[in-house]
Amino acid sequence: MHGSERTRPHPLGEDHGPVRYGPPAPDPGLPVLPELVGVLAASAARTRPEPPGGGTILREAACGYWGRRGLHGGPDGIAAAPGAQPLLLALIAAHGGDVLMPRPCPATWTPQARLLGRPAYHVPTPAECGGIPDPYALLETVRRVRAEGGRPRLLLLSVADDPTATLAPPELVREACEAAVSEGLHIVSDETWRDTLHRPHDTVLLSPAEMCPDDVTVLSDLAGALTPSAWPVAVARFPATARAAARRARVLDILTALGALVAEPVARAAAHALGEPEAVTARIRQAARLQAQVASAAHRAVLTVGALARPPQAGRHLYADLGPLRTRLAARGVTDSMELEEYLTERLGAPAPGGHRFGDELGALRVRLSTGPLLGSTPEQQTESLTAVEPLKLPHVARALSIFAAALDELR
Repeated sequence: MHGSERTRPHPLGEDHGPVRYGPPAPDPGLPVLPELVGVLAASAARTRPEPPGGGTILREAACGYWGRRGLHGGPDGIAAAPGAQPLLLALIAAHGGDVLMPRPCPATWTPQARLLGRPAYHVPTPAECGGIPDPYALLETVRRVRAEGGRPRLLLLSVADDPTATLAPPELVREACEAAVSEGLHIVSDETWRDTLHRPHDTVLLSPAEMCPDDVTVLSDLAGALTPSAWPVAVARFPATARAAARRARVLDILTALGALVAEPVARAAAHALGEPEAVTARIRQAARLQAQVASAAHRAVLTVGALARPPQAGRHLYADLGPLRTRLAARGVTDSMELEEYLTERLGAPAPGGHRFGDELGALRVRLSTGPLLGSTPEQQTESLTAVEPLKLPHVARALSIFAAALDELR
C-alpha cells in the first residue's frame, strides 16, 4: 500500500472522495454570451420547472442539434435534466448491471456508479488517446468480471475526452464499440466536448451512435460548449428501439423521484443555444480557437520541464504526467497525486485536480490543468482574449502563462 494511504482516507473512500469533494469542471474563463443572457432574462418570470425529461421546445431543439450531426430522431427519444450528473445517474440506474469505463475517466463517473451500489471497473486506454477503452483490454475485462460472478452491462466512454483532452481516432472508436456490442454491453457516449475541437477542420469526430445506432445512448452536458455551467442542463438521445423507449421511461421515473427538473428559463436559453444561431456558432468557433492557442502554450510549458502530456485536441484543459519529475517533487513532499493536487493548486491559484480523481492510481503523478484561468481575471480581459488576433501576446495572458510555466519550472 502506498505510504500516504496509511495516514489518511483514500481519495475515493467513504470519508473523502469526489462525491463530496469532487473537482469543478474546467471553467471556460469567458463571459456569458449576451444573446443567451437576453433569452434567459426574457423567461425569468416563468416560475414553473420543465416536466421530467424536459419540455417539447427543449427536446425538439436537441433533435435539431443532433440531426445536424447525422443523428436523426424525434423528441420522444430525448431526455433532459439539470446537469450531466443526475442524468448519468438515471441512465446507470435504468440499465442495471456492472459499469465499465476507461482509465482515466471524468471525475463524476465512478461516484455515480458507487452511489447506486454498482461495481465499476476501469479499463486501460490505448497509447494514442483517452476516453475509449483499449478493445482487447475491454474484452479481457468483461470476461474476467463474468468469471468472478459479475454482470457487466454498461460501458461509458467519451470520444472527445475529459480529462485527457484527446480525440479518439474513428477506427479505434469502431473497434471498441464492436467489442462492447459483441459482449452485450450498452454504450453511453458522453459527447459533452464534441463542439470544442481545437482544429475542427483537421480532425474527424465519429459518434459511436453512428456506428451502432441501436446500442448507444448519447449524453451531452451543454456546459461543454453551449451554456454556462451555472445554468445546468444536459440532454440524452436514446436509440429508436422498443427497449430504449422502456429505458427512457425508467430514466424519467428516476428524474421525477430525484426532483431533477430543468428550470424553465434555463430550458429556454438551452433550446436557443441548441438551435445554433450565428451568435452561438461564432462564439463556439472563437472559444475553440482561443483554447487551442492557450492549451498549446500550456502543453509546451509542460514538455519543457520534462513532464509528459498528450497534445490537447478538445476542451479547455490538458492532462499532465509529472512522473519524470518524481525525485524533485518528492524533495518538496509530493509523492502522490493527492499531494500533487494540493501543491499545484496552491502555486497556480486555480484547481489542479490530481489523477486519483479520474480513476488513475494514487501513486501516479498525474494532474488535469485548466486553461480557463489563463484567459484573464475580469470579463473585460476575457473578452479581449476572445477577440484578439494573437491572444498569447496580450499582457494578461502572457503574465498568466508565465506564472503557469514558473510553477512547473521550479521542478526542473
